[in-house]
Amino acid sequence: MSAAEAGDVFHRARGRTLDAFSSEKEREWKGPFYFIQGADPQFGLMKAWSTGNCNSSGDEWEQEIRLTEQAVQAINRLNPKPRFFVLCGDLIHAMPGMPFQREQTKDLQRVLGAVDREIPLVFVSGNHDLGNVPTVETIEEFCQTWGDDYFSFWVGGVLFLVLNSQLWYDASSCPALKQAQDLWLDQQLSLAGQQKCQHAIVFQHIPLFLQSIDEDDDYFNLTRSVRKEIADKFTKAGVRAVFSGHYHRNAGGTYKNLDMVVSSAIGCQLGKDTHGLRVVVVTAEKIVHRYYSLDELNEKGIEDDLMELMKQ
Repeated sequence: MSAAEAGDVFHRARGRTLDAFSSEKEREWKGPFYFIQGADPQFGLMKAWSTGNCNSSGDEWEQEIRLTEQAVQAINRLNPKPRFFVLCGDLIHAMPGMPFQREQTKDLQRVLGAVDREIPLVFVSGNHDLGNVPTVETIEEFCQTWGDDYFSFWVGGVLFLVLNSQLWYDASSCPALKQAQDLWLDQQLSLAGQQKCQHAIVFQHIPLFLQSIDEDDDYFNLTRSVRKEIADKFTKAGVRAVFSGHYHRNAGGTYKNLDMVVSSAIGCQLGKDTHGLRVVVVTAEKIVHRYYSLDELNEKGIEDDLMELMKQ
């Protein structure tokens, strides 16, 4: 599937917004709704992990294809339909310029092309999508293939912010792009307060933290100084939750009134969790979420207590 063909299937973000939710009516609260969060389909990692060489790009990804097809099947069966399906980064394993990047991208786009057209897809960039040290060129390549690397959109009175967390990890090769996102984010958070959104929710690949704001620096979180600055900015603006991936395990914690939700992978598991998706219900007062294995969601759907929340 070419980028042009993908554009016909996916509502890719352009101009720092998502056309699928461009209506002014989406800025109004109309009652509870839900969306689906997934992370790290990462086509190619399971083979690379099994051989003990994760620096390779993975020359097989049939397992990830089957798992992602299972995720798409589960989402398409849900009734009522989720408002959208967000993928929180590491779409494929091959980093920019590595072997199999094009082939993995093509296969993932083909599988995601089967998602119900009434369920918009939201793409978040991860370190494997941009490189651990992103450049102007790798970010531009991502934007051409998957849409903007950071943007905002409104759904049902809730402001959603999609961020490029790699710019907070290492922007040494593109400092101007980090500065641009930081400025844009400050403007968005200011607007959120002025426009009185019901909630503000953030999507990014790398978690601020895995369990605690004071935990040690790790490959799977942002450094203490960076995470504290961002978390304080979020809490001051009233952001309620940050949803991320990257860890390939479920984790999370709370800082002040901010929930940090770390979801395990659709693809390769690095812990004891199952391949899965997270169902997120947004009500007037709270954000309730639950992680489901792909088998559970396919066989049983969403549990009654979550469905009841959407009737309030």
